[in-house]
Amino acid sequence: MGEGQQERVATSIAEAVTEEIGAALAPVDAELERRYPGDPGTRQPVHTVYVPGDDFTADTPRVWGDRALALLDEHAPDAASFAAALGLDEALAADVHDRVRAKLAREPVEDLRVDFEDGYGGRSDSEEDRHAARAARLIAGTHARGGNGPRTGTDAATPYAGIRMKCMEAPVRDRGIRTLDIFLTGLMEAGGLPEGLLLTLPKVTYPEQVAAMARLLDAFEKTHGLAPGRIGFEIQIETSQSILAADGTATVARMIQAAEGRATGLHYGTFDYSACLGVSAAHQASDHPAADHAKAVMQVAAAGTGVRVSDGSTNVLPVGPTAQVHAAWRLHYGLTRRALARAYYQGWDMHPGHLPTRYAAVFAFYREGCDRAVDRLARYADRTGGAVMDEPATAKALAGYLLRGLDCGALDPAEVAGPAGLTRADLEGFAAPRRGDLTPTVR
Repeated sequence: MGEGQQERVATSIAEAVTEEIGAALAPVDAELERRYPGDPGTRQPVHTVYVPGDDFTADTPRVWGDRALALLDEHAPDAASFAAALGLDEALAADVHDRVRAKLAREPVEDLRVDFEDGYGGRSDSEEDRHAARAARLIAGTHARGGNGPRTGTDAATPYAGIRMKCMEAPVRDRGIRTLDIFLTGLMEAGGLPEGLLLTLPKVTYPEQVAAMARLLDAFEKTHGLAPGRIGFEIQIETSQSILAADGTATVARMIQAAEGRATGLHYGTFDYSACLGVSAAHQASDHPAADHAKAVMQVAAAGTGVRVSDGSTNVLPVGPTAQVHAAWRLHYGLTRRALARAYYQGWDMHPGHLPTRYAAVFAFYREGCDRAVDRLARYADRTGGAVMDEPATAKALAGYLLRGLDCGALDPAEVAGPAGLTRADLEGFAAPRRGDLTPTVR
């Protein structure tokens, strides 16, 4: 065939067959869009801090930040001592140490949960009513003053905040519902629901309990004229039944569907889940094989649904003499790095002393891989190739990695832009491509 001649193209399948297949698969297409909308593209906090309802005050985040800074000053006052304590790469140590201190001063807590469950203990109904109303008033007040802008001052708002109510089991169900109602009603009376509102439903064993929570929130929205689906909630995975049902199915997958689009996260409960399986207290940890299995099931069930997975916590606290603090820090740092490598980008922190190692682990994770991620994504965008042949799915992962680094303060926009000038809009485009769109951006 000579140059310039067109290649003959022949087909054999009738157009009617293609149309018939399209019609037959239309319900599947719709189901795919409904069940698997993909990540919402919003910021995910790197941690959740639980504070008992009776202890919570407007300045709780600042108190935690100040206590964390005091621990750093006492036990790792400079980059070298911090690096030695954690086994942190010396090349990163100065930058990570500076960023940790800045984070603790600026935004020590990303996600605050006022706890009315295990951490709250037994209280009279009048006490819990009062504490739930106070939580609403304080959270509404800090968000009204601080909004979503810079979080400065002693009572600045955290980016995300809400409550953990009691579960849907019969002995505490009515109490949990009442606390939820008081809290949400208090927020509405104080001006409306804050953008960063997060609610946690603990000790879920059956999808019907999730459906009941969705029903409650639907009723509240209708009462107050809110948009349907405005209020979402996290499902706490703390029982064996939440992973594997009596019929052998993965209960957690059914729970996500029972939430009817309201599920925002799956939070692993390290100690309740471990105890449920008979793991002895000395071995209850987020890196136990039983924990790995549960989180892997959660991760697969949540993939593509827009529901995010959070790791649990460690109960080893950085208190006491320096050697003991450093040992607890190394443990927490290692567990956090391990979780990040497994794509669990969020966890719980139970003590102010966990904040330095949470942020050190997160910042090191993103800073170590920043240059390589920027280079790979830039090469992908420009179609210039390189040592790794990346595909759209990898570009999505690279962009998501960089966006998470930006959101938490590990990375700066100028670093992420690189020589190719990648913008946040570029990253968001790669991180959330249209379904089926496999075409790279051409610069």
